[in-house]
Amino acid sequence: MASVSIRNLDLSFGSVNVLKNLDLDIEKGEFLVLLGSSGCGKSTLLNCIAGLLDVSAGQIFISDKNVTWEEPKDRGIGMVFQSYALYPQMSVEGNLAFGLKNAKVPKDEIATRIKRAAEVLHIEPLLQRKPSQLSGGQRQRVAIGRALVRDVDVFLFDEPLSNLDAKLRAELRVELKRLHRQLENTTMIYVTHDQIEALTLADRIAIMKEGSIQQLADPHTIYNKPTNLFVAGFIGSPSINLIDGSIENDKAPVFNCSSGTINLKSYEFAAPVNAGKAVLGVRPEHVATGAAARALSFNTEVVIDVVEPMGSDTLIWTTLGADEFRFRVGGQTNLAPGETVLIGFDPAAASLFDHETELRL
Repeated sequence: MASVSIRNLDLSFGSVNVLKNLDLDIEKGEFLVLLGSSGCGKSTLLNCIAGLLDVSAGQIFISDKNVTWEEPKDRGIGMVFQSYALYPQMSVEGNLAFGLKNAKVPKDEIATRIKRAAEVLHIEPLLQRKPSQLSGGQRQRVAIGRALVRDVDVFLFDEPLSNLDAKLRAELRVELKRLHRQLENTTMIYVTHDQIEALTLADRIAIMKEGSIQQLADPHTIYNKPTNLFVAGFIGSPSINLIDGSIENDKAPVFNCSSGTINLKSYEFAAPVNAGKAVLGVRPEHVATGAAARALSFNTEVVIDVVEPMGSDTLIWTTLGADEFRFRVGGQTNLAPGETVLIGFDPAAASLFDHETELRL
């Protein structure tokens, strides 16, 4: 059985069904990210695993043990919250030791665990400081260390980096990745609304919407082969271009839209496709320009509307037929609003969705 296994989980608050018949298996040593917008149920699911919320139906197993009705302290988990929740009157060492003392862990063992956690998190020089003497990133390291000293098999993270600035978030993402590699048999479940955190940290991502999992897969699959329109639109910054049209399948499948006909010969369909309304998704970075575009099966000229320099690259806004369209070019581009440019893309890198079901074709 997986390190964490969830079976037919339901959670309701009165008439509001927050989690809906949810199944999820998380393997030992895996880093799984629960990703979604506010209100999708990701933190609620984490709190159910932690035992902070009583489920309405279903079962939760941790390391083969049914913990559905166990107290949080008996589940063998360590949890890190968005809030640091450090005791201000205690030193860093005191904060790390507090839970272990309450659990009657021997002094020598407490010292050993604190030393090990401090080395892993690079907080040895901070052990005698008070939380008020620490930066935000240092406080978050201490909060992670407090979970780490518990010596558990499963760590739960509830948006632990959201209070930090962009530079600190990037630094701590790397620290968390290193930590997971060092604790190779430790399972980590991480909640976030930040897709960059999800894509960079996760072994697998579970994208949630309205209390259910829309897609569970590795970051590469989630990004390049989204299972439905919601996932395609949610993942990616800037977001994927969506083009309305229809599929015709007489001799070979083609996609007809307001900007012309796109040959789908190179597209890998999940199943035999029928004619009908569809939506074509194209990532901005999969669009070529100039001579490179001319060599592709579909190319067309567009007029540039807005140019957004972003440092290493530049985002160009335009329209493709009746649809708004974005594409990326190099950061040193000389393109300007009002210019005409040839663009093209290979349907092999695109995603097609049924107009009615919104599922990937």
